[in-house]
Amino acid sequence: MEAEKRNRIIDWSLFAVMLLAVSAVTLWLFYKQTTGSPELYHSDMKAYILEMQGLDSGYSFPYPIFFKFAALIHLFASPEMAVAIATMFFNGLSILITKSAFQHLSPPAVKESLGGRIFLSGLAVSLFFISMLYPPYRISLPGIKFRYLGVFTANPFHNATYMAARPFAVLAFLWCGKLLTVYEKGIHGEKEKIKDYVLFSLFLLLATMTKPSFTIVLVGTTGVVMVFRLFRSGFKNLVPALQLGLCFLPTFADLLYQYKGVFVPEEGVEGGIGFCFGEVWAQYCTNLPLAVCLGVAFPLLVLVLNYRELKENAMYRFAWQLYLMSFAMAFFLFEKGFRKMDFNFSWGYMYGIFFCHMGALLVLVKSMGEGRKKPFLIGLQWMVYLCHLLCGLNYFVGFLQGKMYY
Repeated sequence: MEAEKRNRIIDWSLFAVMLLAVSAVTLWLFYKQTTGSPELYHSDMKAYILEMQGLDSGYSFPYPIFFKFAALIHLFASPEMAVAIATMFFNGLSILITKSAFQHLSPPAVKESLGGRIFLSGLAVSLFFISMLYPPYRISLPGIKFRYLGVFTANPFHNATYMAARPFAVLAFLWCGKLLTVYEKGIHGEKEKIKDYVLFSLFLLLATMTKPSFTIVLVGTTGVVMVFRLFRSGFKNLVPALQLGLCFLPTFADLLYQYKGVFVPEEGVEGGIGFCFGEVWAQYCTNLPLAVCLGVAFPLLVLVLNYRELKENAMYRFAWQLYLMSFAMAFFLFEKGFRKMDFNFSWGYMYGIFFCHMGALLVLVKSMGEGRKKPFLIGLQWMVYLCHLLCGLNYFVGFLQGKMYY
């Protein structure tokens, strides 16, 4: 007990140092984005500052949590610093939640030792710096026009609302993955189960009210899974399905409100959601298979070497289901009108990339802790992840230097 307590204190102390360092460097970046030249530090921060102050930004942001939180900080800081601090806070909160999730979901052989705990802390931090793979020295790849655009990354540092919604998205992902494994048994008035349903509903609503990109992916994925199970069971699990469905009602109400504010066309302006076959995606990338490999090379390798985990590991399976749904939405859907080329369904795809990496990391840690794979195969998977991380660190340094995100 004493050794466990000591390990926990040392681990969390080191993690706190890492989190403070990350918070400091990201705050510097976000402040540069709020005060610097848009040509050097390209982002939507200028519009966010206006929205936070209740001024006309030229855009519609019907998801208030990020802006209200920044406005609270604005009581004690300048508008630019308030938005920067708010972005840093939510990004740091995501890392903290992910660290706790890694510690909880990892096998005892890893999480019970001091070295294992510190290793998991480092992994949690590293996940928020990975990016798509790209060759050095601007070597051109067939059909790949940009490093970021068309390939996309789990960590788009130029979009504050994505990072603001991510802590709630991580919580909603974890709770939804948990509920999907047990909901068919019903609630039966059990307080712990009711608590999980309420928490999931709250986390999903908070994610929606910060940025709905992840929500539509999760709702679509969960809906398909539940309908499939409903037909497979011959409608025997209808009542449990309705019980879980109630968790989505607050989010559905908010999505309707947001849809009215963003997608309902104004007079003389085309609006709504359209259907296509990769038309928008093709504007930025003409080699989609290669783009997918560059975005999720590590998860794909882990999948090939650990494919049995899809059947045995519900959370890992859910991560891949989310990715597939996010890909389908990005490929088939687009916003009509002037927003079409903004490719806003790519934000959901980037959440898919993030959770795909998160799930793959947990599987690899499990495989390493159980010693089921040969050291060479374990090392190969870590090597590919390291490539994502090195590219991501270089990508982040480019942001600090004022390089264009794409």
